[in-house]
Amino acid sequence: MNWVQISATVDASNAEALEEGLLAAGASAVTLLDAADQPILEPALGTTPLWKDTTVLGLFQADEDIEEAKRISLEIYRNLSGDQAAQLNSEILENEDWTRKWIENFKPMQFGSRLWVCPSWLEQPDPNAVNLILDPGLAFGTGTHPTTALCLKWLDEQDLSGKTVVDYGCGSGILGIAALLLGAEKVYAIDNDPQALTATRDNAERNQIDANKVITLLPDEVGPIQADILIANILAQPLYALRDKMLSLLTAKGKLALSGVLDHQAAELNAYYRESAVMEEPVTQQEWARLSGCMKPA
Repeated sequence: MNWVQISATVDASNAEALEEGLLAAGASAVTLLDAADQPILEPALGTTPLWKDTTVLGLFQADEDIEEAKRISLEIYRNLSGDQAAQLNSEILENEDWTRKWIENFKPMQFGSRLWVCPSWLEQPDPNAVNLILDPGLAFGTGTHPTTALCLKWLDEQDLSGKTVVDYGCGSGILGIAALLLGAEKVYAIDNDPQALTATRDNAERNQIDANKVITLLPDEVGPIQADILIANILAQPLYALRDKMLSLLTAKGKLALSGVLDHQAAELNAYYRESAVMEEPVTQQEWARLSGCMKPA
């Protein structure tokens, strides 16, 4: 498999913002490197020191839309950092199993009281928990990003027994598969990237989920659906554009959770959805937010 590396050198204070942008755009891994052979002396306790000039590298599969990934990364980076001058470079890397280098740092993670996301090659910390087994070979989402974590925690809090769920912008399928493991009856996994649908099916099979319970669809293949739950971990702009379409997929008492939203975007987007749904106050983690609510009574 070939890879494309997107990179930029930024001030240490902005490195985390660029890392967030690259991850939100779908990077399989992000690495921070010294850009100018600068020494780091013994750090203060509890700090994570970075070089004054830090190179941030994001790794993307070569068949992804790299220009779109750069656009999303820059938009989020500029919103978080205020640095409007940064430019991203991209280059094709020689074929190498970069993902396997990264998985050494992918450890089991708990979300809420019941749910764990566990790498397929490690022992499950709690065999009696709800364990979602994930291999980031088709890396679209592993739970490490705050937006995914916020959605997983929300799912863990819901009564999903027998429910129909829409995972809009499914990526790896992590949210839809988590819903099924937590008791949902059926998931419609929707994404505009056919590779995401492949990843979802593969991860569902890895978790021994009946293939009939996971319906993978491109957006133009979506017909009439009456779901009890809709969850969408995408970006603010498509959440605006897709509001009416997504809400039309819910029953009269349906619930929704939305993420991929920067915390300063949350209030305005929440107000936009409040025109059609009863929305709760946004929940934030780091610079990201999750919106949730339910359909308005008729």
